[in-house]
Amino acid sequence: MEMRILGVPVTILTIWSISLSSGFITWIAVRLPLEGEVAAPGAPWPLPQQWNTSSRQMTIDPAFNFVFASNLTDCDVLDGAFERYGRWIQLDSAARPHDNLTRVERIDVRVANAAGCTAFPSIDDDESYSLTITGSSTAVLNSPTVWGALRGLETFSQLIYLSDDKKYLINFTSIVDFPRFSYRGLMIDTARHYYPLNTIIRILDAMSWDKLNVLRWHIVDDQSFPYESTTYPNLSFHGAYSAYHVYSQENVTRVIAEARLRGIRVIPEFDAPGHTWSWGKAFPVLLTPCWGNGTQGGPHVPNYPKHGPQEILNPILESTYAFMEGLYEEIVQKFPDDYVHLGMEEVYYACWESNPNISQWMAANNLTHIKQVEAYYIMRLFNITSRLQRPIKRIIWQEPVDNNLAVPKVDTLVEMWKDVTNGASANTTWQEYTLATAQKGYNMILSAPWYLNFISYGQDWKNYYQVEPTNFTANVTLQALLKGGEACVWSEYIDSSNFLSVVWPRASAVAERLWSSRAVTDVNTAQYRLDQQRCRMIRRGVPAKPILNGYCGDYEWDVRPE
Repeated sequence: MEMRILGVPVTILTIWSISLSSGFITWIAVRLPLEGEVAAPGAPWPLPQQWNTSSRQMTIDPAFNFVFASNLTDCDVLDGAFERYGRWIQLDSAARPHDNLTRVERIDVRVANAAGCTAFPSIDDDESYSLTITGSSTAVLNSPTVWGALRGLETFSQLIYLSDDKKYLINFTSIVDFPRFSYRGLMIDTARHYYPLNTIIRILDAMSWDKLNVLRWHIVDDQSFPYESTTYPNLSFHGAYSAYHVYSQENVTRVIAEARLRGIRVIPEFDAPGHTWSWGKAFPVLLTPCWGNGTQGGPHVPNYPKHGPQEILNPILESTYAFMEGLYEEIVQKFPDDYVHLGMEEVYYACWESNPNISQWMAANNLTHIKQVEAYYIMRLFNITSRLQRPIKRIIWQEPVDNNLAVPKVDTLVEMWKDVTNGASANTTWQEYTLATAQKGYNMILSAPWYLNFISYGQDWKNYYQVEPTNFTANVTLQALLKGGEACVWSEYIDSSNFLSVVWPRASAVAERLWSSRAVTDVNTAQYRLDQQRCRMIRRGVPAKPILNGYCGDYEWDVRPE
């Protein structure tokens, strides 16, 4: 059978058997047959921009006689990738090469620019690559950068599959590929539940299999402060759940290093001025005293559910900004990415409005609305982050822009998170919010339709897959302001025991939407490739949940040899 992807003829095997490399899904009921074209084994995810494959087959011997080679030497990014993929392409210890087919004996990875061998990935990186497997004993992978080479190696690993009698197979293939969006993220929340280091590294692995390239680390929040600060060590000493639930400086360094080896950026979020209750456990003066019943209620008196006894950073004290400058000087030295997420969402005004000292300060500074207090805080923090020893670019949640506050556009990304589907908005859709922000001229990333912590029975991955990020407008100039998106996973009911199975393969649906062509929209055909991707993850050690009835060849999760 021949199909076309972006006008390129693609030959797909129509007769194939279920094997270790292929998933199998089937109907809910016999009267409800599945729709879409069944994918041949070794179908890649996310779908490449151009993919030309054939029924002609070769074989491979990944266990004993396969070589990863490159024109670059002493490149830890490629060396690490060769080690990982050398393991991952070994699908079964009992599998063997096919005796009657030509062997692919090596893959030559040709990288034009070696800069990534000594650098960290960035939003401007070229992740394109081309991959050719056409009868020669050598597969050829070309890329301008090591980051594109990583994406190509992942695709190469996905093309390998097993026959019924456990023979390694790979089809003649030609691929030209590149991402649609430069920012393709996954947000993890380690404040509500702590994720051990090993879990985070497995998350990074799974992200790399989906070609996601940003780990957005919502590292602290009201509930706990697990980041071990060298400048303010009492933050985690008093603010973490316990001494065990802390990310040491060595832990953070390890996460950043492991992410880099997979071509993944790490962007931390220290959310403020709200969501800072845990900060006040070590530094009570940081938080605004709330008054329970006007000036008669006294300071540090709650007025539930409007506010607690104290919450949200105190914006009128110079000591607050001195503290923030010290913290951010440390953050930019620890985290090498150009961007840091400053938070700035859900700045509930009730506590500020209850405090008579803030009212007096507003009057003295000719401020008439509490929004102006928020604007003052934003101005001060933006000024701080612009004059650090290493000035940073910023990501913020959308509320300050919604409130028409004076947020600088240069070096700022606005994260669009509010929508009727995630409870953040009563009747305004993410498309309406995004259009309004784009019309103000801001660069953006989108997360609103991809809150993976909202769990429903059934195939909810289809909802994520069918989102078109640019459908907030037909204006291509405004569409270009959207730089990508991220799946968010808030951790009120998720921890390391269930994160991987809750998130995958649902995150894979978001990943293909952000990588593949806008023209790739057939969710019924995608389900067969997604099931293969899910089975790859099972084999590689991530317990991704099923998308439908079926099985993963003759391998299932937690099956162990007798």
